[in-house]
Amino acid sequence: MTRPILWTPSETRANSSTMAGFIRFLETRDLHFDDYQSLWNWSVTDLDGFWSAIWDFFDLQSSTPPRAILENRQMPGARWFPEAQINFASQILRQATKTPEATALVVQSETFGESRLTWAEMAAQVASVAQHFRAMGIVPGDRIVAVLPNTEVAMIAFLASASIGAIWSLCAPDMGHVAILDRFRQIEPKILISQDGYSHAGKLIDRKDVLDTIANGLPSLENLISVPVIGPPPQGATLWSDLITDKPDLCFEQVDFDHPLWVVYSSGTTGNPKPIVQGHGGILLEGAKQSLHQDLTAKDRFCWLTSSGWIMWNAQTVALGQGACVYMYDGAPNYPDMGVIWRFVADHKITYFGAGAAFFTGTIKAGVTPSEECDLSALRSLGATGSPLTADAYEWVYSSVKPDIWLHPFSGGTDLSGAFVGGNPMAPVRAAEMQCRFLGNAVRAFDKDGHELTGEVGELVCTEPLPSMPLYFWGDEDGSRLHDSYFDMYPGVWRHGDWIEITPEGGSVIYGRSDATINRRGLRMGSSEIYQAVEGLSEIMDSLVIDLEYLGRDSFMPLFVVLAQGVALDDALRAKINAAISRGVSARFQPNEIVEIAEVPRTMSGKKLEVPVKKLLLGGDPNKVVNRDSMSNPNSFDTFVRYAERHANGGLDV
Repeated sequence: MTRPILWTPSETRANSSTMAGFIRFLETRDLHFDDYQSLWNWSVTDLDGFWSAIWDFFDLQSSTPPRAILENRQMPGARWFPEAQINFASQILRQATKTPEATALVVQSETFGESRLTWAEMAAQVASVAQHFRAMGIVPGDRIVAVLPNTEVAMIAFLASASIGAIWSLCAPDMGHVAILDRFRQIEPKILISQDGYSHAGKLIDRKDVLDTIANGLPSLENLISVPVIGPPPQGATLWSDLITDKPDLCFEQVDFDHPLWVVYSSGTTGNPKPIVQGHGGILLEGAKQSLHQDLTAKDRFCWLTSSGWIMWNAQTVALGQGACVYMYDGAPNYPDMGVIWRFVADHKITYFGAGAAFFTGTIKAGVTPSEECDLSALRSLGATGSPLTADAYEWVYSSVKPDIWLHPFSGGTDLSGAFVGGNPMAPVRAAEMQCRFLGNAVRAFDKDGHELTGEVGELVCTEPLPSMPLYFWGDEDGSRLHDSYFDMYPGVWRHGDWIEITPEGGSVIYGRSDATINRRGLRMGSSEIYQAVEGLSEIMDSLVIDLEYLGRDSFMPLFVVLAQGVALDDALRAKINAAISRGVSARFQPNEIVEIAEVPRTMSGKKLEVPVKKLLLGGDPNKVVNRDSMSNPNSFDTFVRYAERHANGGLDV
C-alpha cells in the first residue's frame, strides 16, 4: 500500500538542510549518490568510510588519533575508534568559546519559574560543579546518580560528571522508590543528587520521605547533594547552590572512546532493569549522525517535551551538540489546559518541537487547534516518538498545527540512545510512515527464520554494529545477559523487539512492541515492577499486565488480577491497586482497566505467558500464539480467548 504524501520540502528547505550539507561534503571525497537509498546502502556497507565521514564532517576532536575506525566487525564485540582519547562534555561545551553570550538553556519550571543560561554561564557552572565532585573524591569511573526533574540542574550535573570521566545515571522524581532502587543499587553510586519536591498541575509534591528511603537503600553513597523545595536538606547534605558559585577553569578528563558515559536502563520485564552502559565516543557519534536526521543547527530553538526518566532527556544533548538553544519544560503538559505547551512553543519562537505520540493524541482529544490559538510561524520541524503515531495524527498536524511543517516521527530506543528509523528533511512525508532508515543503521525486517521481508511486517533487526550500542550491562561479567537480550533469536544480529514494515520505497512503519515491555506515553517499564507493586497487596494473589499498542488506535493496558479468597474487586480495591502502582512505580503506569481472573497462564517452569497473551489480544490466532502443551495450566488461556473476542467487539468484561 502506497500511503498519501502530506508534505514535500521546498527545494530551498531540502538544499539548506544539514543532510544536504553532508551529501555535499561526501562529494568532496568523490562519493556520489543518485538518491537516499543508495546513500543508505553505502552507509551500512562501508562502515569505516561512513563513520569516519561523520567524525570529520562534525569535527569531533580526539587528543590522540584512533588506530582504526572499527575493529571486530561483529555483534556483540565491535570496537570503535581504538586509542582515540575524547571527552563528551568537551565536545558539547565547545560552543562556549564560539558564542559565549548566546543562550544555551531556557528552563520553564512549574516549581521555579523561568531561568536562562548563556553558554558561558553554563560552562562556568559545569566547571564549578566538577571541581566540587573532585573534592568529594570522585575519579573517572565512579558513579554519580540523580533523582531530578527536567531542569538545568540535571544537565549541568551530567556535563560535570562527564567532564571528569565519572558515570552518570538519572531517574525521574515521580518514579517510586522501588523502581529507583532497582536501578541505582546495581551500579553502587558514590553521590546522589536530588530535589525533595516539585510542583505538578498546581500541586506541591513532597518527596522527602521517598528520597530518604532511597538514600538509606544505597550503602555505597558517600555524599548527598540537595535541591531543597519542601524543607531543609538532610543532615550532612550539600546544597546544590553551594556548588555553582566557584570560578575554576573548565578542564576535561581525556578518556578512551569507549569509556562509560552513562548508565540507562531497560524496562525490567524479567527481573531487575538491565543497566545499559554506553560510551563517550559512541554517544557523540550517534548524536552527531542523528542531528542530520533532525536537521539541527546552532540557529535552532529546540524543545522536546520529556520526563527526566525518558531517554529523550538524554537526546537533548543532540541539539546542544550542534549549538542549538535547548528549551527544557518541567511541568504538567495539560495544566492549566492542553494548550499550554503550544503557547510555550509559540511564545519562545521554538523552531523544533518534539514530544511523545501520546501528547499529540491528547491534544487532539482535548479539541485544541494550535494554529488558531498560537503564532507558530517560527516552528519548522515537529518530532514524535515513544509509540506509533497514527495516520489521523499525521493529518491533524497538517490541518491543525501548520500546513508547511516537516513532521518526522522516529523510532529507536534506550538500548542504543538513538533511533533506527525516522526523518529525512529532503524527502516527502507520507501518512503514518517514517521516511527512512537512518544512515549507518542496517535495519531490516526479518521473519522468524531470519529471512528479510519488504512490504511485510517482521522483527526489527540491525545486521551491522553501531557505535552507540551497549558497551555491556553493568555486572554482566560474561556477557550472557547482553547476548540473551538482543542476539538470542538471530546469532550475530541485533533483534530490537519491535514489529516493523520496510516499504518498497524505503520508508517504514512501526507496529508496536513484539515483546512484553510496557510503554506508557513514551516511558518504558518492565511488567515485573508493576507486579511487585500490585502483588505486594494482601488482596492480590497473582497478576498479569499487558500493554497493547495498536496502529491507528490508542494504546490500552489491562491489568488482570487473581484475588485472595473472599475479596471482591470493587472501586475501593481498584483505587488501592492504582495507589500501589503510583507509589512503587509511577502514576503513568496505572492500567486502563482492572479485570478479575481465576489463574495467570504460566509455562511449565512457572513463567507468566505475557507475550502469547499480548499476541492474542493484538489479534493473533489462539491456536498459534501459544503451545498449550508447554503450559502448566492450559485451560487458563481460555479466559483470555474470551476476553479477546469480547474486547474486539467493544466489550470490556471477561
